[in-house]
Amino acid sequence: MSHNNAMIHRRAALTRLAVLPAVAATPFLASCAGPQVQSYAQEKPQLDLRTYFNGTLDAWGVFTDRGGQVVKRFTVVMTCTWQGDEGVLDEAFVYADGTKQRRIWRLKAGPNGTYTGHADDVVGEARGQVSGNAFRWGYTLALPVDGRVWHVDFDDWMYLMDERVMLNKATMSKWGVKLGEVTLSFTRRTPLAAQSV
Repeated sequence: MSHNNAMIHRRAALTRLAVLPAVAATPFLASCAGPQVQSYAQEKPQLDLRTYFNGTLDAWGVFTDRGGQVVKRFTVVMTCTWQGDEGVLDEAFVYADGTKQRRIWRLKAGPNGTYTGHADDVVGEARGQVSGNAFRWGYTLALPVDGRVWHVDFDDWMYLMDERVMLNKATMSKWGVKLGEVTLSFTRRTPLAAQSV
């Protein structure tokens, strides 16, 4: 295979990896270099994950490759419900090329702001923690690429900006090598203040 063909094949494979989730310290993440979620403990507004991800949210996002080029654009409508400590986050993705995807997260709140979660294409258990206005979420997705399934790791951060808007940035990697980033902006259809009335 020529160098140019190899580069084209690699870019196509990375593009197909971008079947993205939304939803951003876990035991395996705690050992990673870089910021820890506890660093945001004093940041406002305080994030209550069960309150923010409740009702209907809209999101707009992009997937960028390692060089920073946008290779996927998408929108998401997210329908969220909770019963006590257990929540369902139903995500409906529509990509710029017209393709669609659905992911249903099932979350469970634990002590000290911790959360665990499962979805059909998540390998094992997702784990995360809230601190201040931030939520750090780590998980591995099983993504089909060229007839094979790749296990891709996500280091997913979310930051509550105000009563409606949350920003989300996730880094995708495999074998410790960065593949790209997902950037999302969530907006609640109903502001948190209105929900609590």
